[in-house]
Amino acid sequence: MRIIGNLLWWLFGGLEAAIGYFTGSLAIAATIIGIPFALQTFKIGLLCLWPFGAKVKPADSPSGCISVPLNIIWIIFGGLWACLMHIFFGILLLITIIGIPFAHQHFKMAVLALAPFGKDITLNL
Repeated sequence: MRIIGNLLWWLFGGLEAAIGYFTGSLAIAATIIGIPFALQTFKIGLLCLWPFGAKVKPADSPSGCISVPLNIIWIIFGGLWACLMHIFFGILLLITIIGIPFAHQHFKMAVLALAPFGKDITLNL
C-alpha cells in the first residue's frame, strides 16, 4: 500500500514539490552560512519524495541547545510559510474521503517544516 500511495503522491504533485525543495536546498547551500539550513530543506524534500511509510522522530544525535535558535531563524525566514502551505493543502485534501491519507502526509510535513532542526526522518521503503 505504501508503494501505491507514494506513486499517487508523485503523480499528483509530490515529485514537483520534492524537486522544489531540492532546488531550494541547492540555492541555500550556495552560501556557506546556509549549509545547515540546506540540509534541513533537503530532509523535507526527502520526506516529500517518500511520505508514505516515513516517520518523523526526535533526533538521536546530541545537537545540544543549538537547534532552538536555528529553528527560530528557520521559522522567521520561511519555515512558517512552508508549514502553513502544508496545512492549507492538508485541509483541502480532508474535504474528500479519498484525500484523507494524503492530508495526513501533508500534516506530517507541516510538523517537520515548522521546526526541522533536532528531528530525523526514517524512510521505510
